[in-house]
Amino acid sequence: MFATVNPTAFEIFGLPIQWYALIIVSAIILATYLASKEAVKVGLKSDDITDFMLWAIPISFLGARIYYVIFEWRYYVENPHLILAIRNGGLAIYGGLIAGAIVVYFFTRHHFISTWKFLDVATPSVILAQAIGRWGNFMNHEAFGGDTTRAFLEKLHLPNFIIDNMYIEGVYRQPTFLYESVWNLIGFVILIWLRRKPNFFKEGEITLCYVMWYSFGRFFIEGMRTDSLMLFQTFRVSQLLSAILFVAAIVIFVIRHKKEDVPLYVRDKGL
Repeated sequence: MFATVNPTAFEIFGLPIQWYALIIVSAIILATYLASKEAVKVGLKSDDITDFMLWAIPISFLGARIYYVIFEWRYYVENPHLILAIRNGGLAIYGGLIAGAIVVYFFTRHHFISTWKFLDVATPSVILAQAIGRWGNFMNHEAFGGDTTRAFLEKLHLPNFIIDNMYIEGVYRQPTFLYESVWNLIGFVILIWLRRKPNFFKEGEITLCYVMWYSFGRFFIEGMRTDSLMLFQTFRVSQLLSAILFVAAIVIFVIRHKKEDVPLYVRDKGL
């Protein structure tokens, strides 16, 4: 018995349409919708989000691919014809987030929008999209952890379709995709709940809480995965970056919170 889910959803004129692509696109659409609704409540325009996404989506995908290729350079230097073969996999979420953050900076500067406010509008939707996107990894039979047993997976009260699909390469695997998806979903709920509290956050603090939450969970979940990008064959890249981001977010949060000139994140509850 092997993984049971077919990565291909259907075909159009012989072209296979992958579940991964459908899930990622759905996550992006939902995130864009939610961020657009929130933008209006803080004095921005919903078009600000859609205009940003026109730039952010392709550049973030490019960043995710470049990040992956850089840390798998030994393989791609011998197989340069596969560098653009993203249908074979190889997108790193951290690369996409870094590229997206760069786009945010230049987009907000160009449109005279507070960068921190814009990020605060976007980041809860981003972590929700990440939670949904991990199910694309499930459909592709990737981003799984080390060996485990069916008995262990059953103790987690998982449905059989997940347990069966975790039987990969002759053994049952830890569903690390699911661990991260649940972690991100919890983070989304907490961020939305806190963001609704009046005068609770200063601008930028929602974003920094997102960074702390995501990087903290990713650090431990990454340690369970079997497909980590490695640095010098010693360090897991995502663990190292998660630790750096977690500490940096705490430091920046404390510094900004103490500043009196940092405005509050204010929502119009009437909208």
